[in-house]
Amino acid sequence: MEKEAMIKVVRAREIMTRTVITATAGMPLTEVISLLLRWHISGLPVVDDEGRVTGIISEHDLVNLAMDGNAEDTTVEEVMTRQVVSFPPDAPIADIARCFSERRLRRVPIVEEGRLVGIISRRDILRELLRRYGVAVE
Repeated sequence: MEKEAMIKVVRAREIMTRTVITATAGMPLTEVISLLLRWHISGLPVVDDEGRVTGIISEHDLVNLAMDGNAEDTTVEEVMTRQVVSFPPDAPIADIARCFSERRLRRVPIVEEGRLVGIISRRDILRELLRRYGVAVE
């Protein structure tokens, strides 16, 4: 048996965060900023009423607007990234990690049948890496 065949492939569903903090298109940016700070995260998927991902909004998007715009009167829809890279729950995390590196992404939504079911961040990948080495994660 080849060495690679003996290594278990870890899938997105095994490490994804299932309770995802999300934004909606009509939400004011001040509310998004509050969510990012409250939950110590750097970005949120934007979803519609059916839970479909319509965009993503990050600290980067907000910082670009911060000093020149009005965050109270600007909605998520006006600044969100619409071209969202997502993966299915069965995607190997090696593919996701490669995508993070190649595209300089920090997070990707995990989507099943068109709906958001989780999210994976670079931090989730790092946790999995430590777990593989038997290092306790706080």
